[in-house]
Amino acid sequence: MPGRSSSSSGSTGFISFSGIESALSTLKNFQSCISSGMDTASSVALDLVETQTEVSSEYSMDKAMVELAMMDRELSHYVKAVQSAINHVKEERPEKIPDLKLLVEKKFLALQNKNCDTDFQNNAKFVQFKQQLKELKKQSAKPKEDGRHNEVDKIKDKDASRAGNGRDGLQADREVDGTEGVDEDMIVTQSQTNFICPITQVEMKKPVKNKVCGHTYEEEAIVRMIESKHRRKKKACCPKIGCSHTDVRMSDLIQDEALRRAIESHSKKKTRHSE
Repeated sequence: MPGRSSSSSGSTGFISFSGIESALSTLKNFQSCISSGMDTASSVALDLVETQTEVSSEYSMDKAMVELAMMDRELSHYVKAVQSAINHVKEERPEKIPDLKLLVEKKFLALQNKNCDTDFQNNAKFVQFKQQLKELKKQSAKPKEDGRHNEVDKIKDKDASRAGNGRDGLQADREVDGTEGVDEDMIVTQSQTNFICPITQVEMKKPVKNKVCGHTYEEEAIVRMIESKHRRKKKACCPKIGCSHTDVRMSDLIQDEALRRAIESHSKKKTRHSE
């Protein structure tokens, strides 16, 4: 056993767990690698949805996320089992040193036996991935719906033009009072509303979502607001008008990748139209 004195065999007083704790630190670093892998898989999945690329379910990013979440759960259980075994020896201080390998395996299996599918609901990365995927699919579906509405509008316009010259008079009135295109402007304005940060009142570049109330803000602005409030020993209220959430915390903020992509797509379209 590493660190055990040969003159005091069996005494826990001379056991050093530094080697084991160092190995645990390495395992925790590997957990961060799994976390990075989940970020990459999530980003690829969102790219595929955004470009409307068909991918076989066998190689889907959804499956990759499930496998990574399972790896994260298993590694987390093993780390907990080792830590529990170390604490057991330190607290109990048995006269005979137990077989740590067997003790860890016993605790690890006990944790593994409690596994169930709902565990993934507790994995923040996996939950965020599913939410972002769902949101981006909604965003991607909007242009198709708008296109269908435009076709219907064209048909309606043709029918209306056959009704006589009454429409020409109405059109002239709209041009005079400046209301022509108001409906179209309203549609565009409504679609842009979610792009505006409630703090800065400008279009967001790095939106983050509040897990508690669901509102989004520019990351730098909300972080600055929370820090400012905390320095004065106060809680930060959600800056969205009408929101009753009165304690916004850093830990409640998650990157809103779907919204960021939607904003970027909208900005590119605006640039193309202006050209």
